[in-house]
This record gives sequence, structure tokens and C-alpha cells, in this order.
Amino acid sequence: MTSETKHTFLSWQLAMTAVAALLLAPMATEAASTKPTIVLVHGAMADSSSWDAVIPILSRDGYTVVAVADPLRSVSGDAAAVASVIENIDGPVVLVGHSYGGAVITNAALTSKSVKALVYVAAFAPDKGESAFALIGKFPGSELGAALAKPVTLADGGHQLSVDPAKFAGPFAADLPKKQVALMAVTQRPVTEAALKEASGEAAWKILPSYFVYGAADKSLPPALHDFMAKRAHARDVMVVPGASHVVMLSHPAKVAEVIEEAARAD
Repeated sequence: MTSETKHTFLSWQLAMTAVAALLLAPMATEAASTKPTIVLVHGAMADSSSWDAVIPILSRDGYTVVAVADPLRSVSGDAAAVASVIENIDGPVVLVGHSYGGAVITNAALTSKSVKALVYVAAFAPDKGESAFALIGKFPGSELGAALAKPVTLADGGHQLSVDPAKFAGPFAADLPKKQVALMAVTQRPVTEAALKEASGEAAWKILPSYFVYGAADKSLPPALHDFMAKRAHARDVMVVPGASHVVMLSHPAKVAEVIEEAARAD
């Protein structure tokens, strides 16, 4: 092959490579766009910063993430707020809830056809007619009740609940650094007592695939309760993280992200 022929051949190869890149680019963009959006719903006595350690992992792996500010006023009202967020998202959604947020996603998913899976992160997964309050008393081992601060009376006569900052670590975050726990205790958002006692509507986990991840050392929701709910929901996968507290998404974010991404990839 002469030098001129080689040059012509190389030019042809480069041209074909460029054409292939142009042809494949829309396919790659389309593939990326089909990734579901991950919608994260925090629980009671918490806020959206609960997901601060998980969000960078999901974003790095190419997922669009939305962390909803859960009002923590009522299951039905909070579910409606989350559902309104989902309605404004194009494409499929994986709905993720932590703690009380699990009750919220159980109800929010029913009003949207775009939710493809539910992920319960140390979360309640109530059946119809069940409340978070009833579920937490189903098995022994929760230290949450003993850690609550004095209830605050609201204008309507109801009450809202929070955790005594001095007792926050025990039921919530025994495996996190003290400075981080202190910050979480101060920035916690209270939940209404009515929300914790409100009966759930129809359970979305009966019609959607569910995934569970929780800590073996959860002192808020006993591991026996998590096991019961996961089996009842016929969860596709259950990850139990050894030694992890109730805020497993902060102490073991890679494990939680792994389960979320598994749900996102599944058919």
C-alpha cells in the first residue's frame, strides 16, 4: 500500500468514525433519557438533607434526582404534595421513602402511572387501614417513643411531635459522628401526631415492585417490623445493612444507592 493509499484509507476510516458517532449520538441520548428520575421523600423529624450522602452517588451515575420537601402534616396531604411533584416529571419515576416517608410514597404512587418501583429505606410500608403509629407498636424494640420531646399544641388543637435533641442519637443515628447528630437534632422538622395515626389508603406495593433496605441496628423501626413488611410486600430485594442505624442512607449511602439503582434498572 502506497503512502497516498494509506492516507486515503485513514481519511475514510476517520470519516466513517465521525458518521458513526453522529448516528449513535441520538441513540445514546435517548438511552440516557430513559433512565427514571429518582424522587426522594424524607421522613418525620428530618428534612431533605437526609439524602445528602445518596444524591451525589445517584447523580454521578447519571440519574436525575428530586428531593421533595415532605410537609409532615398528614399522610393523605403529604401524598398529594408528592404526587403533584411526580406529575411534573417527564418519564418513569422510582419513588423512594425513608421512615414515615414510606407511608407517603405508598399512597402517592397510586395516583401516578409513571411510578415504576418503590424503595423503602428503613421505612413504613403500611397496608390499607394501617397507620405508622400502629405498625411501630407491632413488634418490640423501638426506642423512639421514649425519646420524644413534650408535644407542641397547634392552633387547631392537634399536636406535633419531635425528638428531644439530647436523645436524638439513640433511636435515630447512633452510628453517625456526634457533630452531625447534633446538627440533625437541631434542624429536625416535627410531624403532626395526626399524620402518624392516620390510616393509609390502598397500598401501592401491592401493584408495584418494591425494594427494602434497612439497618440491622435500627432503634426506631425494629428490624422485625422491616422484615414483616418486606415479606408481606413480596419485595424483589431486601438488603439488611449490619450495624446500621435508622438513618442508613447517611451512614451507608453506597448501599442505599445500590438498591435504588437496582430498582431503576429493573423491568
